Amino acid sequence: MTAPLAPSNARLKELRKLSRRSVRSERRLFLADGPKAVEGALSVEGCVQEILCVPALADQYAGATAPITLVSPEAMRGLSDSVSPAGVVAVCAFHAESGLPSPRVGASLASSGGSGRALVAICADVRDPGNAGTVIRCADAAGADAVVLAGDSVDLYNPKTVRASVGSVFHLPIAIERDPIAAVAAAKDAGLTVLAADMHGDADLFDADELLARPTAWLFGNEAWGLPAELAAQADHVVSIPIFGRAESLNLSTAAALCLYASARAQRA
Repeated sequence: MTAPLAPSNARLKELRKLSRRSVRSERRLFLADGPKAVEGALSVEGCVQEILCVPALADQYAGATAPITLVSPEAMRGLSDSVSPAGVVAVCAFHAESGLPSPRVGASLASSGGSGRALVAICADVRDPGNAGTVIRCADAAGADAVVLAGDSVDLYNPKTVRASVGSVFHLPIAIERDPIAAVAAAKDAGLTVLAADMHGDADLFDADELLARPTAWLFGNEAWGLPAELAAQADHVVSIPIFGRAESLNLSTAAALCLYASARAQRA
């Protein structure tokens, strides 16, 4: 068996540079950290370029379609940004679509639109990678058809985003659109009702089943300042989540989970 690579290995030094967005964008490569992320990446044809794992996990990935490189536990700690690395990382190629409508998102909406169950999450200027990854995970769990990262949202391939999604970045079509207004317009053109999630809504989430049952694109704003007025104005309706206790507001990913699941329930009623 080939000796595992040490932290000083030149190849590993190059891979560690993928922690920087500029390097990821230039090379169109990123790291998927952990077994769930690697499993998801392997489900996307051509995505995984290489699997790096500690010797103890070599047999587990022996049947993978990508080449396997053994690395020492010390080297793995340098590749993973997790406090407790799981022992496996995949080098992956970019797979999301740029712009809207993308072929993958468009095909997904076309196949689901006739059922009345089309559901999309548009994240506008969502900066926190953990929140973005969790929204993607929630959208996947709720049976959504696609997620759009719009405006100045966090990089989809940020290691924390990939890890927070627990593999869902590989299950869902994801589009990247620099202009949030263009993302909303594309959703409307696809026949979706755009619902903006905001504290000051004209509809209450708990009393909006007629709206929620429609093919829907949920529009979520930044963690700190929410949706700009000009963007919220592009939505067909603004929907608020009622607060019954003394909390001022809900975390973005929590609010997204409530909204997406409310739509999933209404569309299946």
